Amino acid sequence: MLVLINISEENTNHLAATFGCSVGSFPFTYLGLPLGLSKPRVEDFMPLVNRCEKRLISTSLFLSQAGKLQMVNFVFTSLPSFFMCTFHLHTTVINQVDKYRKHCLWRGSDESNRINAKAAWEMVARPKIDGGIGVLDLKTQNEALLLKNFHKFFNKADIPWVKLIWEKHYSNNRLPNHTKKGSFWWRDLLKVLHKYKGLATVVSDGSSCFLWDDGWKGQPLRLALPELYSFAKKPNISLKCAAFASDQYNLFMLPLSVQAF
Repeated sequence: MLVLINISEENTNHLAATFGCSVGSFPFTYLGLPLGLSKPRVEDFMPLVNRCEKRLISTSLFLSQAGKLQMVNFVFTSLPSFFMCTFHLHTTVINQVDKYRKHCLWRGSDESNRINAKAAWEMVARPKIDGGIGVLDLKTQNEALLLKNFHKFFNKADIPWVKLIWEKHYSNNRLPNHTKKGSFWWRDLLKVLHKYKGLATVVSDGSSCFLWDDGWKGQPLRLALPELYSFAKKPNISLKCAAFASDQYNLFMLPLSVQAF
């Protein structure tokens, strides 16, 4: 199937005839994922929700409590993983999948069963070392899977989407900050950028990290040297630009105060 953007109908039909394929349009499904020009709606994730519901119906009544826990961890928790690697799932979708996980853990496949939960879900989703039973929190898991994209982005991996975003939005030594620009997918990623930078040290050649805001040398310099930071002319300058500046005194508004010096 051929799906084109900003191409006339005549050219579209000509290309489709040349390649011998049909003509499609947005939105469409690719490898099970809903793809379109805008963020997928809750309804677009219904195939995932229905899959979880079917698994619940097939859950055996004869499973022990330990068996139900295994079913939750290795079946129900795994089903949304492919989606969570790409999309920041709606809270409604996560809550619905959690509903089936809770039902499987406490009630089995009998939907008419009204057995009360033996523990609050917040406690269940804690690691075992913290007194929980090790069921993954889907919201946290979703964010963790999305953070892997930043590893590819900041290391400038040889991937088309990485090159496209750098060239489109961050040319001329610009870097991602609090300004959210780009597609819905990239804006969703930027929502968890601060968590990635709290876990990782982004350095490489210094072109992909801020001099003042990023923890390239432990604590960000903005916090370690607040007086000096108050004299900075370019708060969003990259580490590479600062290191190779012809006159580093020009990075500051002179003269410096005694505290800043």
